[in-house]
Amino acid sequence: MIYHGSCHCGAVTFEVAAPQRVEAHRCNCSICAMSGFLHLIVPASSFKPLHGDHCLSEYTFTTHTAKHLFCRRCGIKAYYIPRSNPDGFDVNVNCLTPQPEAITVIPFDGQNWEAHALKLEKLSKDI
Repeated sequence: MIYHGSCHCGAVTFEVAAPQRVEAHRCNCSICAMSGFLHLIVPASSFKPLHGDHCLSEYTFTTHTAKHLFCRRCGIKAYYIPRSNPDGFDVNVNCLTPQPEAITVIPFDGQNWEAHALKLEKLSKDI
């Protein structure tokens, strides 16, 4: 299924191919817990930015590998390039239209990232 996604103000838009029923991760690391990001990691081939790259600001921290992308107008992080999957994209399920038919939320212990990151590697691989 093709989902449309955007930031709150609509300046940044994208499409993502994903199933009608998705597994999304809820991470407890400092940035995810504060922002409420609900993670859907997809291969780069399943993600298509449509508009608004010029509206994005990048934020990095710790290893500076993850590229957190925020809309400069409304502040929403609709997607980013994750440290665990730099070959893919991590989409905020909360920013998708329509919403998936079913969302299974899987807790992810990002506070202990190094011990658990390998569990996410397969998510950005084309099947």
